[in-house]
Amino acid sequence: MTDDILTNYQHVIEQFQLITGSKGAFEFKVDGELIFSKKQLGRHAQPGELLELFSELVGPKVDRYPR
Repeated sequence: MTDDILTNYQHVIEQFQLITGSKGAFEFKVDGELIFSKKQLGRHAQPGELLELFSELVGPKVDRYPR
């Protein structure tokens, strides 16, 4: 999941921090805004789901990093 985001949006990410949680909690936040919560949804993120959520958040004017 982190590879997807960092590979595609490395040019707009100033800081990326992974913080371990307890009891299997997984949350994805951008600038303090909760984007995905395993606890709230009761499920793991699907492949590509966090990348899509991040893409929607930054908007269509921000292109993915060219490969």
